[in-house]
Amino acid sequence: MSDETVTIRDNSTGKEVTVPLYTPTAGPKVIDIGSVYKELGYFTYDPGFMSTASCSSAITFLDGGEGVLQYRGYPIEQLAENSSYLEVCYLLLNDRLPQKDELDDFINTVTRHTMLHEAMIRFYQGFRRDAHPMAIMVGCVGALSAFYHDHMDIHNPEHRMITAFRLIAKMPTIAALSYRHANGKPFVYPRNALNYTENFLHMMFSMPTEEYTPNPLLAKALDLIMILHADHEQNASTSTVRLAGSSDANPFAAVASGIAALWGPAHGGANEAVVRMLIDINRSGKPLQDFVDRAKDKNDPFRLMGFGHRVYKNYDPRAKLIREICHQLLNDMEATDEQQKLLDTAMALEKVALEDEYFVERNLYPNVDFYSGIIFLAMGIPMNMFTVIFAMARTIGWITQWSEMMSDETSKIGRPRQLYNGAIDLKYVPIDQR
Repeated sequence: MSDETVTIRDNSTGKEVTVPLYTPTAGPKVIDIGSVYKELGYFTYDPGFMSTASCSSAITFLDGGEGVLQYRGYPIEQLAENSSYLEVCYLLLNDRLPQKDELDDFINTVTRHTMLHEAMIRFYQGFRRDAHPMAIMVGCVGALSAFYHDHMDIHNPEHRMITAFRLIAKMPTIAALSYRHANGKPFVYPRNALNYTENFLHMMFSMPTEEYTPNPLLAKALDLIMILHADHEQNASTSTVRLAGSSDANPFAAVASGIAALWGPAHGGANEAVVRMLIDINRSGKPLQDFVDRAKDKNDPFRLMGFGHRVYKNYDPRAKLIREICHQLLNDMEATDEQQKLLDTAMALEKVALEDEYFVERNLYPNVDFYSGIIFLAMGIPMNMFTVIFAMARTIGWITQWSEMMSDETSKIGRPRQLYNGAIDLKYVPIDQR
């Protein structure tokens, strides 16, 4: 409980209500408005929930003004440099870093759950060949509840952990098979001898007719991208998972709802928008400076994608981490002529953003989506798979946030209020009199 309070006064009636003021371990203080409606009869209005804390959480801390991102108290910089994606998964789920034997057991368990039920493989044949991979992912993840319903007591911590293992393990398989189906390629099963990201690349790009060895640099780059996207506080898709889960929906259904929310181009499609912008710039035949000048013109609706961030008003800390491996990858990879032209344009744009006074003054630095889009482009991953990989990485965040909510005794079913501005008390007119 809080020792501090805030008094809210209704000047029209003179009524007052004193509400608790909570002080978090980091971030701004939070006013508990739960009694405002009961005492004053008023709702609060906050479109987009930009000033509203929807829950209490100990998972991820984000300070956009200072460019800070931490998982369970560990700065993202330390995790990116020293950890692996599966170790980060363990950290998020268990609220601590593992001992070596614990991490070995965790990795072994995830590895042994990567296969899908064979009947699920036939699901893919029901989708059109040109179906968007995110559509396939939403359907298949929701369908997991039909195959893995043996540990579905959402109030049992052991069952919640088993569900987490299944989702972490099977998501790369579901994602890779959606790509294979869309491209008419034979399905490739996971291999236990490979690590998490190597296995995904193997399922994506190998062919049964020849040996395939995942490129270590690609696997490393993908692992870093996965770490940087593992969780990001109460964003749209995470809030959707929590809202769906608050009704006691099964965790597979809740995560499927998060995938659907992530599918929206305003949320998960930013890195795809970066590549589409690069393609448009190259196809236009116009000098790059023309597009830079348009971005500076406040009367021109054109915007450079992948620069600045809605939350980070400083430099996106994830962009600093991914930039180095992006440049390393571009130096080591052999790109096609078309890819190289896009990559050259991207690097020229980066130079502008880091040196041009207009961009520097406004903190319009390249963000994580700018670099991840370039990396995916260099890896040969098609644009319609970008958000799928985002969903694969964010699965650990979603299931951890859901599990935290299910263990919170104060949690309630989500039921937002509204500011109604429609008609009222109309009289029904029979159809023959209208």
